[in-house]
Amino acid sequence: MEITFTTKEKSNKRRKEEFLKLTPAERIYKFLALVVRVNKFPTKVKKENKNNFVIEIKSK
Repeated sequence: MEITFTTKEKSNKRRKEEFLKLTPAERIYKFLALVVRVNKFPTKVKKENKNNFVIEIKSK
């Protein structure tokens, strides 16, 4: 892990450039990984099992 001190604008620009270097497929996988991480974030709201359609992607 590396700690750098930059402005918010420079940091956002760097992150955007790194993201745009990814292929479209890699961008989708990054988005899906983010969705999984957000869903695991602790909240006080109780989850209801609604038996919705679920897409499960298994990595190789």
